[in-house]
Amino acid sequence: MPVNLYGPRDNFDLETSHVIPALIRKAIEAGERGDAEMFVWGDGSPTREFLYVEDAADGIITAAEKYNGSEPVNLGSGFEISIKDLVEMTAKMTGFTGKLVWQTDKPNGQPRRGLDVSRAKEYFDWSAQTPFEEGMRRTIEWYKENRSEVERQAS
Repeated sequence: MPVNLYGPRDNFDLETSHVIPALIRKAIEAGERGDAEMFVWGDGSPTREFLYVEDAADGIITAAEKYNGSEPVNLGSGFEISIKDLVEMTAKMTGFTGKLVWQTDKPNGQPRRGLDVSRAKEYFDWSAQTPFEEGMRRTIEWYKENRSEVERQAS
């Protein structure tokens, strides 16, 4: 059971994407327009766990090869980040230098979303290998390199 995935080839549509690809696109576009501010829902306090897509694929393959049990096993990074820290990291990594404006009248969402990933380590000696910042860097680079194709497919 994987946690929220992110990485290259994600859905970057602002209406239907999840938090990481939406933030990446939003920050890049705001920076290109020279926006002084970028609006973000909530207050930034909720935490989320994410798993880089290549780690997820590796975890699924490893489980298929080594695990034959009946108990559910979570696949995750074991790392939680606050939405505030995620937004600040995304802004910095995409080059957005404007002010982040927290829209506290908008919903925060679930306060915490993280998994216990100990069974993956115990049952088939698996753990995520991609540090979060590295996964973000790869995802941002992929989006920048493939942006025109992504936007063409969306229209």
